[in-house]
Amino acid sequence: MKTRKLGRSELEVTPLCLGGNVFGRNGRITDEATEFAVLDAYVEAGGNFIDTADVYSKGESEVMIGRWMKQRGTRDRVILATKVGMEMAPDKHGLARKYIFQSVEDSLKRLQTDVIDLYQAHRDDEQTPLEETMGAFNDLVKQGKVRYIGASNFTPERLAEAQKVSQQHGYARYESLQPLYNLVDREEFENGLQQVSIKLEIGVISYFSLARGFLSGKYRPNQELPKSPRAQTVQRLYMNERGFVILEAVDRVAAEHNTGAATVALAWLMAQPGITAPIASGTSPAQVRELMQAVELQLTDEDLAALAKAGK
Repeated sequence: MKTRKLGRSELEVTPLCLGGNVFGRNGRITDEATEFAVLDAYVEAGGNFIDTADVYSKGESEVMIGRWMKQRGTRDRVILATKVGMEMAPDKHGLARKYIFQSVEDSLKRLQTDVIDLYQAHRDDEQTPLEETMGAFNDLVKQGKVRYIGASNFTPERLAEAQKVSQQHGYARYESLQPLYNLVDREEFENGLQQVSIKLEIGVISYFSLARGFLSGKYRPNQELPKSPRAQTVQRLYMNERGFVILEAVDRVAAEHNTGAATVALAWLMAQPGITAPIASGTSPAQVRELMQAVELQLTDEDLAALAKAGK
């Protein structure tokens, strides 16, 4: 399985990152057997990059992944990414030094590991000086509890400012960015973040890579919606004329390659400048195997242009 280097780090990751937001009581996988089967399928297909966060099901996603690594003995086979900063409780959020130090210990315990490969600021915290946040992350790297750090949901300006602070103080710098990006949601990343990421050599691991499932092929015009709360959000955001034009283009390319819509949507992302590894979640081993096919799918220049044009 091919790999890509994440930013300037030494992390060699597979071009598809498995999302852990589906695990836990608020996710779509709530039983251990199914979770283990999904994670097993990802590793068996050659995947090595798993992303989660402390806030996913209030820690339960980390707990489930930790149990899987412990029972399967897979810790040394995966690059583990988690996050800090979103609200865990009214008094537990942000990127202040004290809170970061408390949160990393909680995550390490839930994950049953001694080190987190990629520890990410889940969102910017403008109430805390960047010097304090970057200094705290730097100390975690020096202590060996974190190998590298990353950012999520930052503006281009704040991302560049954070890197400048790290350079000025000799701190560890953000090696990755986690932005919203997919064939439908393109403006935020392509108008600033993409250019900054490439300039600063920051790896990009996009979230909602399948537009909350819209690009998976489950949503069609004049068809009954899937039975899930998420379906209402998909309907509101994507089930419109523009969304269906994009989906039609994805279907055409998928038919030409005899593959699925999700595979094509992910392969398009992997081919975009600056993208290291889109994040996608699967709720069954079969889904995971389909997602992983995107790593090997080679879209033509004509395919890529047609898909890009459909959303304009």
